[in-house]
Amino acid sequence: MSMSIRKGLLGFLLFGISVGAASQTLEDEAVSWLQQYIRIDTINPPGNETRAVDFLAEIFEAEGIEYETAESAPGRGNIWARLEGGDEPGLILLQHSDVVPANEEFWTIPVLSGAIRDGFILGRGARDMKGLGTLQLATFLALHRSGVALNRDVVFLATADEEAGGFYGVGWLIENRPEIFEDIGILLNEGGGGSRSEEDDIVFSVEVTQKVPVWLRLNAIDTPGHGSSPRTTSAVTRIVQALNTLLENPFQPRIIGPVDDYFGALSVDMGADWAGSYADIQSAIQDPDFVTRLHAARPGHNSLIRDTCSMTRMSGSTKINVIPPTAWAELDCRILPDKPAAQFISELDDLIGFTGVEIETIMAFTPAISETNTRLFRAIESVTQELHPGSRVLPSVSTGFTDSHFTRDLGIVSYGFNPLITDSGEHTGVHGNDEQVGESAFRRAVGDYYAVVRNVVFD
Repeated sequence: MSMSIRKGLLGFLLFGISVGAASQTLEDEAVSWLQQYIRIDTINPPGNETRAVDFLAEIFEAEGIEYETAESAPGRGNIWARLEGGDEPGLILLQHSDVVPANEEFWTIPVLSGAIRDGFILGRGARDMKGLGTLQLATFLALHRSGVALNRDVVFLATADEEAGGFYGVGWLIENRPEIFEDIGILLNEGGGGSRSEEDDIVFSVEVTQKVPVWLRLNAIDTPGHGSSPRTTSAVTRIVQALNTLLENPFQPRIIGPVDDYFGALSVDMGADWAGSYADIQSAIQDPDFVTRLHAARPGHNSLIRDTCSMTRMSGSTKINVIPPTAWAELDCRILPDKPAAQFISELDDLIGFTGVEIETIMAFTPAISETNTRLFRAIESVTQELHPGSRVLPSVSTGFTDSHFTRDLGIVSYGFNPLITDSGEHTGVHGNDEQVGESAFRRAVGDYYAVVRNVVFD
């Protein structure tokens, strides 16, 4: 198998297109596409993802690939294309074309630069997720150009609105273009990635489930009045009391199966101060001192052992000397995927209901976990171990959410996977300042991503 992967990659990387007298490899094309993709303004809100649709459509037309598009609302464009194959359950390569806002005041380059500086490709979306989206595009075009018969359909799908919940993207398409997802069995999306430690150990995480977003608003109503004459209660004090109750009563730790496996696998590369606890995380969380230390040192891992609520927005009076009749606060809650959102909300109401606030659900998804006993997961394992000897693959749980929750609800096995390797301490800028991706790592990932998909769709 190792020889077949290497031979296939060699042919793939040498396979390019002619531009005048020059010849480009697919790596060269991918770098150029990513730079162009970053420069397209799809900041959400408002999104304007139809701009990305036009960009991708132009590429498909040049390649002679048929495609379809649909707007879920004015400017909210989605595009998909299909390479037809055999009878095996189809594969979707899913990406979102919208990106989050950025405050240019804190960037050292224009937000939508796409420039290459010091070996990095920079701009909003370089990592989330126009970089991975470009890897998918390169793989899709390489499959088309190869002319090799596929054992299954392969669908390229670029959608709107993931950064705001996906309701104008995948959620809308499932309701209005369900044929895209018919006979699909597996899907690759964002959510995982490669990391290299200071000791040169490489680990590829594959997201198989994610914490479930439950976005809530706490509403309070009470008697208004003048700020000079406070009452025993007010809408604002009710909100403050509810939030303080949440602060003083953190959700109790618990371990679900994928988290147990993930922590156990991580323990292999850890120092003595963490390894034992990670290897037996079920027992470790019974020690309050360990839980406190984990929260302080590794908040991301702390979020994997419990439900969480972040207090993100509040509003009371519009004037300093007026006690308002209403007040509200919003919570970004993320729950482990072992119970329904309705149960969590009921438990939360039991905790803070005495304050008189009412809980309004803004958004709540359903939990789902993708199995790992699939040809796609085995391909990720075998290909990464072949191309990066000594590396390991870990099924992981994401603290954030992606559009995979929609497709898991359809019964599609959905993985978050990106072969791009990030070095320990490397600045990424995801949802932050100066978002960037290493050019050499990105070029290497072009071939690695193709190799994984090729392993699944070629017999």
